Amino acid sequence: MAEAAPALKRELRLRDVTLFAMACVTSARWIAPAGHNGPGSVVLWLLTGLLFMVPLSVAVSSLVERHPYAGGLYVWARGDFGPWHGFLCFWTYWMGIAVWFPSAAIFYMSIGLHTLGPSVGRLGSNRLCLLAIAVTAIWIALGSNVVGINIGKWTENFGGAATWLLCLVLVTMAALVWVERGPATPMQFLPKFDWTTVNFWSYIAYGMSGFELVGCMAGEIRDPRRTVRRVGWMAPGFATVFYVASTVALLPVLPPQQITEMNGLVESGQEAGTLLQAAWLTPVIAFLVLVSGLGIMGGIGAGTSRLPFAAGVDHLLPQIFARVHPRWGTPHYSIVILGAVGTVLLCAYQLGDTMRAAYQELVSLMVIVGFLPYLYIFGSAWKAGNRLSALSGGSITVMAIVCSLVPTDEIDNVWLFEGKLVAGTVAVIGSAWLVYRRRGHIIKVL
Repeated sequence: MAEAAPALKRELRLRDVTLFAMACVTSARWIAPAGHNGPGSVVLWLLTGLLFMVPLSVAVSSLVERHPYAGGLYVWARGDFGPWHGFLCFWTYWMGIAVWFPSAAIFYMSIGLHTLGPSVGRLGSNRLCLLAIAVTAIWIALGSNVVGINIGKWTENFGGAATWLLCLVLVTMAALVWVERGPATPMQFLPKFDWTTVNFWSYIAYGMSGFELVGCMAGEIRDPRRTVRRVGWMAPGFATVFYVASTVALLPVLPPQQITEMNGLVESGQEAGTLLQAAWLTPVIAFLVLVSGLGIMGGIGAGTSRLPFAAGVDHLLPQIFARVHPRWGTPHYSIVILGAVGTVLLCAYQLGDTMRAAYQELVSLMVIVGFLPYLYIFGSAWKAGNRLSALSGGSITVMAIVCSLVPTDEIDNVWLFEGKLVAGTVAVIGSAWLVYRRRGHIIKVL
């Protein structure tokens, strides 16, 4: 059982958990897609914060009350629905994060290159160069967490702080542009409901996810019951304010049709820099995006690695996953294997399509696979008595999965897009069954 797991060091205090949560639930990569979708994104952020993130925070806080140790959603699903469901919940979430890493690394590094100026920033369009830098970023983010949570937490702490500094810079930029020439976009906040924006709705929900990772780290949090509950009160407000303010900040600078999903932050910085005669603005934005990206990759990687650790303790994975480093006190093999899978997927998904299309495919597969475990989280919340949270969060989860199946305008070959999504989803669930079937008999003996 997860309670008998090798001891992990309880190094995380309230400040660390707060910054960890901020790094995991606020991501710069969703700002530009929201800006591209126009002012209507603001209403979608507000609704998703209320109907999804608040229920998720309530659910996680209540489940940590019952299970204040490592393992998170794996332990919750295992206890409420049985070993197979616990394993499937862990496996799909873990694989969803493994798919998340390549798309996140591509985004953050393509923006981060602009820290050194436009001539270096243009390297982001070079596939081989971007892949090499993205792989390096994955291993820097995860490597800092291998050598101890007391060291790795600073990656997440700096990342969380950089995310809010980015928000402050964007809001200040927007205010100055508004005063200088007026807004580039009419602020009409009623959302558009058409097929061209359906896929984007799943981005909104995914952008509000991540608080469950705090529950995965419960075994390393001091006084986890009280700490997670306190952070759970703050996280939805933090995330909603960040996304609403950052999205609105892009719209006075550029009209939505000129904000691209991958490079919208750079484009806005360049436009505002030219207007305000502030050439330093784009490198500052790029640097903050880079630091925040390393923080969220480190935080999500650290939290997710605790899932195979708990499954290894239960003998559902080889015992190498359950090993804790004797000096650093981290599940180092779990972290390294996550990085290896993410690296392989980063390279594999570049086959047969453009960089932009490959990015969109990774994002859609990430949402489909990554949201399946939330059905278990809200199912456990239902059993814990949080019926309203379970209904609200579960409904948004189903909606996000359906919306992610709709291709965006970036996709030229719809059949290839849908085929990769189906093949990827089947591969994830099928591989879970094969691994469980091979090792699940051990549970019956224990």
